[in-house]
Amino acid sequence: MNIKAVIEYLNKNMGYDISGSYYEYISIWRDWWKGFYSPFHEFSEKTYDNKIVKRKLYTLKMAKKVCEDWASILLNEKTEIVIDDPGSSKFIHGDDNNTGILEDNDFWKKANELIEKAFYSGTGAFVLRLENMKVTAGGSIVADPETSIRIEYLTALHIVPLTIQHGQIIDVAFVSEILMKGKKFIYIETHVLEAGEYTITNRYFQEEEGSLKTVALPEGILESFKTGSDIPLFAIIRPNIANNIDESTGLGISVYANAIDNLEGVDLTYNNFCRDFKLGGKKVFLHEQLTGTDENGLTLTPDDVAQQLFVGVGDSLLGSDGTNKLIQEFNPSLRVQDNKDGIQAQLDYLSFKCGLGTKHYQFNVGSVVTATQYMGDKQELVQNASKHYIVVEKALKTLIQSILWIGRTVAKAAVKEDTQITITFDDGYVIDKEAERLRDLQEIRDGIQQKWEYRAKWYGEDEETAKGMISSPTDDDLLGFQSGGAPKK
Repeated sequence: MNIKAVIEYLNKNMGYDISGSYYEYISIWRDWWKGFYSPFHEFSEKTYDNKIVKRKLYTLKMAKKVCEDWASILLNEKTEIVIDDPGSSKFIHGDDNNTGILEDNDFWKKANELIEKAFYSGTGAFVLRLENMKVTAGGSIVADPETSIRIEYLTALHIVPLTIQHGQIIDVAFVSEILMKGKKFIYIETHVLEAGEYTITNRYFQEEEGSLKTVALPEGILESFKTGSDIPLFAIIRPNIANNIDESTGLGISVYANAIDNLEGVDLTYNNFCRDFKLGGKKVFLHEQLTGTDENGLTLTPDDVAQQLFVGVGDSLLGSDGTNKLIQEFNPSLRVQDNKDGIQAQLDYLSFKCGLGTKHYQFNVGSVVTATQYMGDKQELVQNASKHYIVVEKALKTLIQSILWIGRTVAKAAVKEDTQITITFDDGYVIDKEAERLRDLQEIRDGIQQKWEYRAKWYGEDEETAKGMISSPTDDDLLGFQSGGAPKK
């Protein structure tokens, strides 16, 4: 997609003055995420006959791995969106008889992918689109139960901020590539807050010689409409890292934006490892007396004709120093341990720069550490994960509130957008659950925590059920532990 042509269209036809220079950084981050950044991974070598050949570095593709790991930590199968209002919860999650909005939109899989892509590109967006929607002659939405909700998942290369206030995107253009009947189209959708309500416009284009040519909108897509509310139909997510490249853009930075040198270091060491093996095969040098030629004049070595018996006469088989010079072999050093140490060092630097801690990628099989040392090594990951949880939680809450608003005002569903929404993350990646459980038991013994609070936390019971279970005389048994804190078998 030609983001430059999109920005030129917005500047020329909508009166904006947007700079496209920041997207050059995003394109570089994307190439690293894909595993091949041409200016670094492609190089030239001169052959023995002075010909220039292009070579490619071996690469571990660690940029993608870093983003995958952050996505796995921040949003996974144990992440929960808890909605207090039963009707709203059913609308979002569904029940035994119906699927909810999230399942209809394959949310958990695609949201995880979006976080991965947001961490490479610096920004991601959940964008809500309405299907089968009806509007008045003045462009206002008409409430209709047949209206359905679709969620789009877009990365920074598809997001063009138009208005930024206090670091937050208020007005924005979302750009998508659409394939219809084998033809590619560029779809630009703008969300602009005017007089306290959002106006959404839709435009379709085809790209011709680097510029955009307007084409008719597909059937069923409105040219523009008013939402009647200042609630945005989008939610932005960014790594919780300050942008030290361009603070005014409204977009975030890649989680490895300041670790490009470390990505290069990983691939340089890995390339050296692979090249040592590629060039490290046994080299055998033969005296020409042991070779022959075929009918085409091509040289034949003894192995080509399965020759095993050779006869030599006199001193012609000896070198000047009296040693046999007919056959010599060379076995290059593979430097396995040196290369492994180099790769491990570079991985340590990379994981440190990307907020995962220095010990996140370890290939020293057999090394043993204590539980205390293990948790100490993970402290940086714990702190940075907690920091990123803040922005993920905000984006998810904004998304759910927007969906519930649409559900109430447009789809006429029995929901409440002001209901309490709680996001529960799986912190098992970064917190020792057993240690936390034992700490809670100690707090019970010290009188800091109530026994029913323990059951509510670890068994998922509500307050009334937990208190009812604790009311029996066998409190310790109900906690699931023997006296002394050891888990029962």
